[in-house]
Amino acid sequence: MWKTALKPRWIAGFVFAIVISGVFVLLSQWQFGRSTQPEAPVNPATEQVQPLTQTLEPGDFFHGTDADQMVSAQGTYDPAKQVLVPGRLHDGKTGYWVVSAFAVSGAPTLSGVAASPQTWIPVARGWVADPADAGDPPSGTVELTGRLLPSEAPLAGTAAAPGQATAVSVAELINYWEVSSYPGFVAATAEVANGADVSAAAVREDLLPLEIGPQPPAQKINWLNLFYSLEWVVFAGFALFIWWRLVKDDYHRDLEEALDEAADNHPPAGQNQHQQPDQNQQKVQP
Repeated sequence: MWKTALKPRWIAGFVFAIVISGVFVLLSQWQFGRSTQPEAPVNPATEQVQPLTQTLEPGDFFHGTDADQMVSAQGTYDPAKQVLVPGRLHDGKTGYWVVSAFAVSGAPTLSGVAASPQTWIPVARGWVADPADAGDPPSGTVELTGRLLPSEAPLAGTAAAPGQATAVSVAELINYWEVSSYPGFVAATAEVANGADVSAAAVREDLLPLEIGPQPPAQKINWLNLFYSLEWVVFAGFALFIWWRLVKDDYHRDLEEALDEAADNHPPAGQNQHQQPDQNQQKVQP
């Protein structure tokens, strides 16, 4: 079998089969990559700044379509309502998010026993490596711009240290601050006070900007492309199988030709014995 496979034409055929299989494998990888690509690109509408009061309603559910939306609001910070959220990464370093309560001007107020006269929203103003570097939020009226994000879930079974929160969780913060709040928070990109941007992105001191970009849509599996990727793998194996099958058929043909040639060169022994007595009989006849 190996002697047949090492014939020049089958060596060339094997190289050709390997090339074809390689092309099929590349096509399989391409189809597999397409099977896990996002169905839609990042929505550019989220980068168009919209008023917070027209985007989200306090007391309502946080709708998925509102996530990542750039929003603006006018209001004031309360220096007494500020917490640090530990365990946050920035350029590979672990530190704290500085989260301050922001009273939104013109926001609808909630009714109820625990409702506050103003409606607030948590604002993640930046990141610090040392809690002592957090500092107070800007005073006076602030023009806030940032990315609207859904509330995080509090860490179960974890007690926050004084002045800290386990997560940017509205449910946790409204109990800590005793205020009415929007069902989400804002990652600040600009804080304009007295005509100057005093945000972490503009000042760049101890408080560093979060720089949270729009999140891509969740990846969905395209089962048709996944099927195609498996199909190309089968084709790659089939190309090698065809080569092996052709070599095997050629090997069997060589065996048959060798057997036929041996039969022609060596007649059956029975035929010689049958002919020999006839010759002897011819000799003894008068």
